[in-house]
Amino acid sequence: MTDYPDIAVSLADRVGLVEIRKPPNNFFDVSLIRQIGDAFDALDTDPECRTILLAAQGKAFCAGADFASRPADGVEAGAGGGVARHLYKEAVRLFRVRKPVVAAIHGPAIGGGLGLALVADFRVTCAEARFAANFNRLGFHPGFGLTVTLPRLVGTQKSALLFYTGRRIGGEEAVAIGLADMLVPEAEVRDAARALAVEVAQSAPLSTQSTRETLRRGLADAVEAATERELVEQDWQRKTADFREGVKAMGERRLPDFKGT
Repeated sequence: MTDYPDIAVSLADRVGLVEIRKPPNNFFDVSLIRQIGDAFDALDTDPECRTILLAAQGKAFCAGADFASRPADGVEAGAGGGVARHLYKEAVRLFRVRKPVVAAIHGPAIGGGLGLALVADFRVTCAEARFAANFNRLGFHPGFGLTVTLPRLVGTQKSALLFYTGRRIGGEEAVAIGLADMLVPEAEVRDAARALAVEVAQSAPLSTQSTRETLRRGLADAVEAATERELVEQDWQRKTADFREGVKAMGERRLPDFKGT
């Protein structure tokens, strides 16, 4: 397997493991999403791989963008040819993979990290995990295609609640509303996700992939279109005082004092 700086890739039992290795928080950037995309593409063309397992080291699955130390990295860049545009173009690649993806969500999946988790067909999680689309609490528009993927899973009403409040929900509630599929003890998340991936891999690969294509037909194109809209909205909102206050408040672990400016 190819060596990557921030992920590890292996293949066993017809399951390709892609493991994020940027502990403890596994903050994402363009490079990380590109590496995952490259690994997905390689596994997608490997006849020995039938299912992809996406997992992570550290305390978080993916805590989103690291606004506290590198606010210019990721969504802070301008949408017109900026870092955010490149990030979302890499993200769309993940939705174009043909093989089923299972994600092991053992810890927080926050913001864009939630978007990454929703690339997968299935999510195995635990009560200790946390899920949040906290964009509005930071003062800007959701991204990573979440305006398509989240309503597809939990419906428009529940999506609106998660977007508007930015609240964090645990693994039990995530499973209850359809955001995740299996709840297991924290120590068993990786093994349970692998077991599910192996079970999927035991089905006929051609029919599984064609069924998946039917179920997900148009999803990647919809995500691509959504990210264009998301980028336009994020671009002007990143220039507001509310965005600066949201990031500052997050770093100071306090409730933001938004002014609508």
